[in-house]
Amino acid sequence: MSAWLLPESVADVLPSEARRIEELRRMLLDRFRVYGYELVMPPMLEYTTSLLAKADASLDLQTFKLLDQASGRMLGLRADTTPQVARIDAHILNRKGVTRLCYCGPVLHTQALGLHTTREPLQCGAELYGCGGVEADLEMLNLAVDTLNLSGLKNYRLALSHAGLLAAVLEGEDLCETTVRQVHHALAQKDQPGLKALLSNASSVAQGAVLALLNLYGAVGGAHCVLKRAKSILPAKPGVQRILDDMLVLVDRLSETVSAMPTVLADLADLANFDYHSGLLFSAYVEACPNAVLRGGRYDDVGAVFGRARPATGFSVDLRELVALQRAQVQPKKAIRAPWMYDTALMAVIRQLRSQGEVVLQSLPGAAPEEEEFVCDRQLVRVNQTWTVAPMGASQEKVQ
Repeated sequence: MSAWLLPESVADVLPSEARRIEELRRMLLDRFRVYGYELVMPPMLEYTTSLLAKADASLDLQTFKLLDQASGRMLGLRADTTPQVARIDAHILNRKGVTRLCYCGPVLHTQALGLHTTREPLQCGAELYGCGGVEADLEMLNLAVDTLNLSGLKNYRLALSHAGLLAAVLEGEDLCETTVRQVHHALAQKDQPGLKALLSNASSVAQGAVLALLNLYGAVGGAHCVLKRAKSILPAKPGVQRILDDMLVLVDRLSETVSAMPTVLADLADLANFDYHSGLLFSAYVEACPNAVLRGGRYDDVGAVFGRARPATGFSVDLRELVALQRAQVQPKKAIRAPWMYDTALMAVIRQLRSQGEVVLQSLPGAAPEEEEFVCDRQLVRVNQTWTVAPMGASQEKVQ
């Protein structure tokens, strides 16, 4: 096997892409900061008892595991940063009020999660702890939309759902937990025959409501709003109506507060993770990409395994995927070409230009210039014994 081969779905990040990822990382963390989110940096490696304490089976399968030679305990390489941030909030910070935390770092997956995706995403996200109201969900949606807008994505769609809707629909039905999990899985697969078989012992009202979820998707807002249609189709149980009312209020307030309102859809059969999420779910999709480019939602009480249950909501994105989806070709950065010589005045000018943020490339002797990432549109020339920035091709004094 060639020494330069990398594992499947693992790739180097080359200069141009690396620059764009780093620029986006800085922009997003700066935006999180002005919302009041504090940066944390959890370790890449943790004991699996902590890393997977509240995880579902899919996250467990996505986690690389190894034996710690120092302690003899099982370690895991994180496949998701959210459980680590929940641990920090619950066990280390232990604040009484609202806590806003953000992060950006690599995660590792045993398998790629979608078509053309990497097993080493650069996960960037924000989490809000200590508030269980619509207000926290609204703040998180505003920040998520800001994130996508800063990423330069156009014509993306924001999809909403609710992890508690199935439980509210089935309230009062004598169904065991295993059956409810199977119903959840069948909904995710849009398996109508499977749902009918699983709900054979449920009431006709519950059967009709769960099957109706399969067709409750579409635009939010306007005369054909799917949430309003759901209110007329689903049972008039208090829990069901409260969830739908909260989602309608959230969309109305989002349109009043967000910087640029995206297209908002709802898919009430998309209930995401059964064990992990507990409330509002949201994800973002863009044309020509089969995978969600942003995922988030409410996951109350995850911190209970660390000794402190807290309301929580958050989202994350993969910066590598966002950069790959940027449609407009990013132009190479403009730079200044400078000659290589031992000249005190020249070096002083170069230092000054670099301190101002200019890229200055010195032509090393005997080496051809490589400018894939930078384009030199100016050069340093010496005129009347003074080094000056001039357009490329301008003449300069002969250096003695």
